[in-house]
Amino acid sequence: MPLPIGPHPGKPVAMVISSSIALLFLVLEAGLIALITRRRAWPDLGARSPERSVALRETLALLLYGALVLLVGRFVGIHYFGEGIAMHLNGSLVGATRLQSPAEVYTWAAYNGILLGLVPYIVFRMRGYSHEQLNLKSSNIKSDVIVIAVVLAIGCFLDLTLDGNFLKLTHHQQIAGGLLSFVLHLFGTDLPVMIFIYSILAPRYAKLTSPVTAYLLGAASYPAIHVFESWTRYDSPVHSLLSVIVVFLIFFPAGVMKSFLTVRTGNAWVHVWGFHAVSPHVTVDTRLIVRDFDIH
Repeated sequence: MPLPIGPHPGKPVAMVISSSIALLFLVLEAGLIALITRRRAWPDLGARSPERSVALRETLALLLYGALVLLVGRFVGIHYFGEGIAMHLNGSLVGATRLQSPAEVYTWAAYNGILLGLVPYIVFRMRGYSHEQLNLKSSNIKSDVIVIAVVLAIGCFLDLTLDGNFLKLTHHQQIAGGLLSFVLHLFGTDLPVMIFIYSILAPRYAKLTSPVTAYLLGAASYPAIHVFESWTRYDSPVHSLLSVIVVFLIFFPAGVMKSFLTVRTGNAWVHVWGFHAVSPHVTVDTRLIVRDFDIH
C-alpha cells in the first residue's frame, strides 16, 4: 500500500475485506432502523426542493463551490502546515502519522466550519429556504430520538470494544479531550457534512432523480467530499486512482448509513448525533486531540 494510511498501512486485500464487512453490517443496521420506524411515513425530500431547473442550477453551483473550497484548502494547508486541510484531521479513524499543532487544528475546524457549513447555510437561508426544506427540522421528535439512541448505542459499543483506545485514556483525558474533540469535530466535519450534503444536496438529488438514485448519490457524496484526506496522494495517475478507490472503500459504508438516516427521517440532525459527532469523533478520535493538545 503506497498510501500512508495511518502509522502502519494495512494490506489492500485486508482493507477491501474490512470495508465490505462494514458495508454489510451498516446495511443490516439500516434494516433495524427501518423496522423501528416501520409505522412512520416516509418524508418526501423532493417536495422540499425548488423546481427542477432551479434545483439543477443550485446543485451544480454548490458542487463547484465545494470542489473549489476543497482544492484551496489543500493548497493553503500544505503552504502553512505542510499538509492539506481535509474533512478529517490527520489520523482520524486510522491513526496519526504526524503531530498537529493546536493552531493547525483550530484552522482546520474554522476553515471547514465556515466555508462548508456556515456560508452554504446562510446563502440558502437568504434564498428563502426554511429549516424544514433544509432537512433541519424534525417532523417526529420521539421517533428521531429513538433512532439516534439506537444508532449511537450500537456505534459506541463497537467503538469501545473493537477499538478501545478511548478506554485506555485517563479520566481527565477522556473528559477534557473528549469535550474538545466533540466541539472541534462538530465544526470541522460534522456540521459541514450535514449542511453541505444532507441539508442542501439531498433534497435536490430527490427532485432531480429517482428515490433510490437520490439515496445512492447522498451515500456517494460522503466519500466524494473526502477525496483530499491527509493520506491521499495525487502525484501520479496510479496514486491518484488508488487514492480515490481507497477513499470510497473507507467512507462509502458510512455514507450509506448517513444517507439512509436522512432519507428515512427527513432530519439531517439524526445522523449527526447518532452516527458522527460522538461515534466515532469522541469514542475513537479523542486520542488524536489528546496527543495534539498534549492533554495529560
